Amino acid sequence: MPELGAILVILLIILASAIRVLREYERGVIFRLGRLIGAKGPGLILLIPIVDRMVKVSLRTVVMDVPPQDVITRDNVSVQVNAVVYFRVMDPEKAVVAVENYLFATSQLSQTTLRSIVGQVELDELLAQRDKINKDLQQIIDKHSDPWGIKVSLVEIKHIDLPIEMKRAMARQAEAERERRAKIINAEGEYQAATKLQQAAEIISQFPIALQLRFLQTLSEVASENNSTTIFPIPIDLFTPFLKKFTEDKTS
Repeated sequence: MPELGAILVILLIILASAIRVLREYERGVIFRLGRLIGAKGPGLILLIPIVDRMVKVSLRTVVMDVPPQDVITRDNVSVQVNAVVYFRVMDPEKAVVAVENYLFATSQLSQTTLRSIVGQVELDELLAQRDKINKDLQQIIDKHSDPWGIKVSLVEIKHIDLPIEMKRAMARQAEAERERRAKIINAEGEYQAATKLQQAAEIISQFPIALQLRFLQTLSEVASENNSTTIFPIPIDLFTPFLKKFTEDKTS
């Protein structure tokens, strides 16, 4: 009887080691005596004890944070850049056989690619064309990780840390740019005002009565206020004979 109980216990241990249950997002890469059999799952999987060995691989999307990298841009500006990489395993067999540790390999590939791409662009391009840089990073990382059975779906630069001196210089540049725009807008306003005044002067020179009408309108606007001073307009035509006589005397 004791021998039978020991045999049952051994059988239960062997049976437990032979049964594997994989979730919907998991696959099991099976090796039989060191040779690749294939990927199985999800659900119940039976292994031959001692003979088979299973490596479990997740097919869910992995969100990997790329640590901050010290990079010198093409215009010799030292910056710190970090990013995030979204990828998933498409071929579990390649992810296990083609590379020793696909998570570590993808992380190192992302870091080196980030330093390489950022080092090829200028600071203004890095700040203004982030979408283009993200696309270049995604294409390069996906191309080099494809033999590992990995699909990189998205790469995003999260933060760009600039030196204090560079931040101050950019602030001064932005302030100078705003002042330049303000001066240009003010000059354009003066030009448009001068153009309108020129047109008004040409009209008044053709119709002198328009100047008197404008004078009377100004008086009406002044009279609408609560003023204690009364202004009596004098027609300009009254001065015309005196001006002509003064001009004739001066020429004679």
